[in-house]
Amino acid sequence: MKKVILALSLVLALTLTACGGAKKEDTKAEGNKAVAEEAKDGDNKIVIGVSPTPHGEIIEGLKDEFEKQGLDVEVVNFDDYVQPNLQLEAGDLDANYFQHKPYLDSFVEERGIKNLDVLGYVHIEPMALYSEKYKSVDEIEDGSEIIIPNDPSNGARALILLEDAGLIKLKDKTNLNSTEKDIAENPKNLKFTAMDAPSIVQVYKDSGAAVINSNFAIGKGLDPTKDSIFIESKDSPYANLVAIRKEDAEKEKFKKFIEVLNSDAAKKLIEEKFKGAVIPAFGK
Repeated sequence: MKKVILALSLVLALTLTACGGAKKEDTKAEGNKAVAEEAKDGDNKIVIGVSPTPHGEIIEGLKDEFEKQGLDVEVVNFDDYVQPNLQLEAGDLDANYFQHKPYLDSFVEERGIKNLDVLGYVHIEPMALYSEKYKSVDEIEDGSEIIIPNDPSNGARALILLEDAGLIKLKDKTNLNSTEKDIAENPKNLKFTAMDAPSIVQVYKDSGAAVINSNFAIGKGLDPTKDSIFIESKDSPYANLVAIRKEDAEKEKFKKFIEVLNSDAAKKLIEEKFKGAVIPAFGK
């Protein structure tokens, strides 16, 4: 009997030891896997701030391409033009994609920010003039109200657009910092109302006409190529860019990121999805 009890005790002890050892090894393996995944995320993760349309749609549409490059891209949507740069500068974002170079230049000068830089250019969103009241530029009546964006770079861009439309004449059309004070001729005595760019699409129907950034127009279901009464030319200097902090410029993950955004896959996505409302502008 004692021999039987002793044998059973040995079997039980061996079983417990085996189970305990397997559990310990499993835990260790899982821990190593978690550490590896965490390291992978740290090396390859990019948190990017975007305007939902078209920037966010472009990033989401290229998700498979980013994954092929080993990148884990997380999108954070913004509905304004201020926070994406502030949060990038503060380190809460790794990159942003919503603005053009004249706006970035104006922003960093105004805010005294010195560590933001251009990673690369992706597309142009032709700015356009919209009106519920008039079907063409020629129909715009004397004294009509024209709404334009109130930030310096987009305000100047709107005035250049209005000159191209034949409504005003600027002292120097090449001045990307023009304001209403730089209007040399205003034959129709148009009245200008400046307001936040995101808000214009909400109220433009109450004015004679309004200049609207295409990301906000598209976001509200407007097609710049069909619904506007005048649209910016394709050789616009206002290509939208990806911004990063200067110290990150040489990191491999950002090089891979902009390669995807400047790829044939990106070109195809932009052309097929937006049909001329957004135009590829790689390296512009």
